[in-house]
Amino acid sequence: MDLKNVKYESKNGIAFITVNRPDKLNALNDETISELIMVFHDIAHDDCVLSAIVTGAGNKAFIAGADVAELSKNDATAAKRTAQKGQLLTILVENLGKPVIAAINGFTLGGGCEFAMACTIRIASENAKLGQPEVNLGIIPGYGGTQRLPRIVGKGRAMEMILTGDAIDAQEAWRIGLVNKVVPQDKLLEEAEKMARKIMSRGPLAVRYSMEAINAGLEMALREGLTLEANLFSSICATNDMKEGMTAFLEKRTTKFQGQ
Repeated sequence: MDLKNVKYESKNGIAFITVNRPDKLNALNDETISELIMVFHDIAHDDCVLSAIVTGAGNKAFIAGADVAELSKNDATAAKRTAQKGQLLTILVENLGKPVIAAINGFTLGGGCEFAMACTIRIASENAKLGQPEVNLGIIPGYGGTQRLPRIVGKGRAMEMILTGDAIDAQEAWRIGLVNKVVPQDKLLEEAEKMARKIMSRGPLAVRYSMEAINAGLEMALREGLTLEANLFSSICATNDMKEGMTAFLEKRTTKFQGQ
């Protein structure tokens, strides 16, 4: 892959992705979104990669938002294409079938916050600032912020954040459930990798089915969601991983999942 604005390497089952535009606070321009889409498509089809960690280059920003200089040139038609492309990326990340952990360092605003919300788990450094400041520019979130934020923190909190455009610090983000954990900045990637490896030690099919049940179930009525859960539970109980997990538990030994 020919990547200019994204660094990507895979090591011991984990894909490490770094948005690498520190001079622009890692803002998402069209080229960067295209590169991220390519990277996540590669991860989706790489059987050697079981999880991913995303962060931003430098200490100042995870992703400070969309590239305003580029965005300001859009007319209505181009703006819709821009929003749909950003949504394509966030939908891809959210439904990857493999856990994606956002290691949030510094400013995580606008499109950066929207991208982080599409990740499976969010771990923030103590200096993180999160928000949807689009109203300050006379626009609204376009990469899924109006939909994911209320699903994560509730309608009232989402309304406040989006309508005021105010950013919140890491501790407040943790308090309202926007991030899962807050850690010192120098421990951020270490904690993200620790979380990734913990999940990777579990049954890979169970992890994937659980993510599918949660993500799809949120779009359904409760009864439909319960039916989905029962169907997935039935499917997982026909796998070798289920037999291995149960046998290992009864034999009091370490599991050896094969993803089958």
